Amino acid sequence: MRIRLIRDGGLLGRSHEADVDTLGRPDGTELERLAHEVLTEQDARPRAGPGVPDAYHYRLTVDDRPPVEFTDPGLTEGQLRLVERVLGEGS
Repeated sequence: MRIRLIRDGGLLGRSHEADVDTLGRPDGTELERLAHEVLTEQDARPRAGPGVPDAYHYRLTVDDRPPVEFTDPGLTEGQLRLVERVLGEGS
């Protein structure tokens, strides 16, 4: 599974992005579970408003699915854990 996460906004307005391929990773199953959880949550939640000034805005793409977007504050537990795991590495 390919997970792409982009974070924009914040005080400096800088973009941060990461691409993760879960194939062969020791934590791949956990990342896939988190991604599915976020996608499922997103399907069930009403569309979020613009958030607050200087908030982070996220765009998650999993494989070939259409991207989903969410805004801080108010990240769910699953969104927060996925953001920490994916953006916490590499880029």
